[in-house]
Amino acid sequence: MSDLSTLLTVVLATGDGKPLRPLAKRRTVAAINFGGSYRIIDFALANCLNSRLRRVYVMTQYNSFSLQNHLRDGWSIYKADLGEFISPVTPPIRDRAISYSGAAHVLFHNLYLLQRDTSEHVLVCSGEQVYRMDYAALVERHLATRADATLAGFRADGQIGNATEFRMQVDVDGCVTTLTRTGEGNGEMADDWSSMGIMVVRRALLVELLEKAGETGSRDMQLEHLVTSWMLGRHRVLGYEFGGPTGRVSQDRYWRRMTTLDDYFEANMDLLQLEPPMDLYQKDWPIRTYHRQQPPARTVPGASSNEGICVNSIIASGTVIAGGGVNHSVLADGCLIDDAATVEDSILFPGVRVGPGARVQRAIIDRDVRVPAGFEIGFDSAADSERFAVTPGGVVVVPSGFDAWDDSQRAR
Repeated sequence: MSDLSTLLTVVLATGDGKPLRPLAKRRTVAAINFGGSYRIIDFALANCLNSRLRRVYVMTQYNSFSLQNHLRDGWSIYKADLGEFISPVTPPIRDRAISYSGAAHVLFHNLYLLQRDTSEHVLVCSGEQVYRMDYAALVERHLATRADATLAGFRADGQIGNATEFRMQVDVDGCVTTLTRTGEGNGEMADDWSSMGIMVVRRALLVELLEKAGETGSRDMQLEHLVTSWMLGRHRVLGYEFGGPTGRVSQDRYWRRMTTLDDYFEANMDLLQLEPPMDLYQKDWPIRTYHRQQPPARTVPGASSNEGICVNSIIASGTVIAGGGVNHSVLADGCLIDDAATVEDSILFPGVRVGPGARVQRAIIDRDVRVPAGFEIGFDSAADSERFAVTPGGVVVVPSGFDAWDDSQRAR
C-alpha cells in the first residue's frame, strides 16, 4: 500500500472508566490529562498522524463531551476534500441504547461503517493507552507477509509497562498459535507475548467474522475472542513485535495501560526520571495536543519575598509558582502555587490553585480545585481517607468540585 492514508483506523475510547474514578467520573479515560500538556488519546492519534494514517474513527461511549471538545479543538487538522477525517462515533440507538462489552462488540454495532468503506485493511487500536508506535511499519509488515490479520505484542522480559489482559504464543515463522487470557493455560512459556489489543486485519474478513459472531448473540466480544473463535487455524494470523528495529519512531519500548489510578500516577511519574522511559522529545515524532493560548510558565517571588522554586518537574503554560516550591511533580496549565506552599510527588490538573502555606504530597488533584491556605493533603492518611479516594499505593485523589472551605466548616 503506497498510500497509507487510504487505510481505515478505528481508535477505541469506550471504557467506562470505573477503575479511574473520580478522575473518570465526568470524562472518559481517553480524555484524562497526562504529562501536563496532553490527553491520553493524544498518543494513539499522534501515532496515526506520524504514521500517515488520515482516516480515523474514534469510538466513544461514556462521558465523551470532554473528549469530543478535545478532538474538535486539537485534532481538526485533516482535509475532508481529500477524504481525510478524525470523526467521533457515538453508540447507535435503535430500539434501545447500546452498552458496549468489548472491542469486537463496538465494531459489530458500527458494522455499517466498515461495510460501506472501501479500504482493503483496517487498523484497530485503543485510545486509552500511553505509548509511541509507528503503525506504518506494522501495516507494511502485514501487507508484505500477506497476512489476514496481524496482532501487535511484546515479550514480557525487559518491557517497561504493566500486564496485559491476553497473551499469545508466536512460532518461529511469526504465526500466532495460541491466544489466551493471562493466567489461563499451561503457565508462562518462553515464546509468550503480551497482546496489546492492536490489530491490522483485512476489512472484508473483519466484516464477515463480525457478522458471524453477531449471529451467536454473544456479548463477550473482545477482539481477541474474535481471533480465537474465528481466525486461528482458519486464517493467516501473524504477530508483530512492538519495540523492534523497524519504523521511524525511536524505540523506547514503553507501553502502559491505565487500568488503575496507581498506573496513571506511576506513568506520569515515569516522565520525571533522569532518562524518561518514553521519549517525548523526538523532533520528527511530535505528540500533538490542544494548547490553550496562555503565557509561558514562570517562577516569581511571593508576598513574603520567597523565591518560587521548581525542581525536576513538568510545568505547563500559564502556571505560576509565586513563592511556593514544586518538586518532582507534573503541573498542567494555569496552575498557581502561592507563597510558601509546597507540592511534591503530585499531579495537578488545569487551573488548580494551592493557597499560601498549603502542603500537597503524593496526590492527584483534578481541575480547578482550590486548596486553601495552610491546608494539607497527603500527610494524614486517616483525614485523607475521610475526605478523598486513596489508592492502594497511597496516592490521594482530590476530585473536581471539591471545596475544602465547605469541608472545613462541616468538620466544625
